[in-house]
Amino acid sequence: MGKDADALIQADFVPVPEGGVTTPLGFRAGGLHCGLKKNGGHDLGAIVCDVPAAAAAVCTTNQFQAAPLTVTRDSLAREGRLRAVLVNSGNANACTGRQGEEDARAMRAGMAAALGAPDHQVAVASTGVIGVPLNMAAVRAGIDRLKDRLSADAQGAQAFSEAIMTTDTVRKTACVRLELDGRTVTVAGAAKGAGMIHPNMATMLGFITTDAAIAPPVLQELLKETADETFNMVTVDGDTSTNDMVLAMASGLAGNAELNRGHPGFAAFAAAFRHVCEELAKAIARDGEGATKLIEVCVAGASSDASARVIARTVAGSNLVKSAVFGADANWGRIIAAVGRAGQPVNPETVDVRLGDIVTLERSRPVPFDEDAALAYLKGDTVRIYIDLHLGSGRATAWGCDLTYDYVRINADYRT
Repeated sequence: MGKDADALIQADFVPVPEGGVTTPLGFRAGGLHCGLKKNGGHDLGAIVCDVPAAAAAVCTTNQFQAAPLTVTRDSLAREGRLRAVLVNSGNANACTGRQGEEDARAMRAGMAAALGAPDHQVAVASTGVIGVPLNMAAVRAGIDRLKDRLSADAQGAQAFSEAIMTTDTVRKTACVRLELDGRTVTVAGAAKGAGMIHPNMATMLGFITTDAAIAPPVLQELLKETADETFNMVTVDGDTSTNDMVLAMASGLAGNAELNRGHPGFAAFAAAFRHVCEELAKAIARDGEGATKLIEVCVAGASSDASARVIARTVAGSNLVKSAVFGADANWGRIIAAVGRAGQPVNPETVDVRLGDIVTLERSRPVPFDEDAALAYLKGDTVRIYIDLHLGSGRATAWGCDLTYDYVRINADYRT
């Protein structure tokens, strides 16, 4: 899609800077400290919908999958609708055996009882340390208090965003509005993630709310497609977590005609949905553990979009590229080496590489460039690497961050 087409679709939605997961009609949220985190921060949160919302989820590809994912899949399989998602941080409830699954089911049942809803209309998620049993006494007491902390205002959304954080340094939220069928439709999201981040989810949780009317199967298809182009294109450290999940809920209270691919406004809604997911994905990369810079890798001219995605992720995930960006070293040789080892079709005679607007390689031949200008560019907080393979029309973008001394420090004493 060209820039003009992108601009036309983007013009159909407008950012809502102060918005959050409670901005779409029908949603409340909240968070509190129940006793799972040692630092006293919020560690239990929920998003609740006033009506059974159309729901969809995509989950980690790690073969060791945490108990909450099993329970959430079970909930969604029943009818594809949810009243709530309950999330704890500070404990991943992963590799905890049968007890872990029983605890996840108890979390679901406790939240359902608090809402007067069937168990299968509640999803659960956990994030934190792996292999430690949940303190269920603390969680149960937290659920009892949480039901009275839910609100439809910005404070509720903020409290939820804080409750899902682990090593995150900032809350990650996004919100946009658009018009469909003469109705105002809102799409919003919140996410967490800073380390153990690698394509195919990573240690990240993402929650999308919207008041659009859309059937669960259509929402599931849209979420899968969008996650492949956004959340699954983020890498911080090459490690894929046991707990990753992105969950979407649609209340339908905006009153638009139910969305499907034949709806004249579907492309505009999909663009708004993607924008929210992309903003959250970039926020995760920018907040990578110890990171000082966001790295955006744009690949064009690949043999296919799938090939471009692999190459972009390989470059964004290269420790040598990441450390060069940290040191503001315009070492394009590391970029080309990553391209060459990605296992995708490449003509070694036709590759272009740019750092921002600075051309470093043209048709696979070095181009003299101003080292001082490159140094100044690489010292900025966002570094864009452009790669053109001149093979086909495939293109993709991946996001990552620089590799710093602080990343090692943070992960050397994560449990302490």
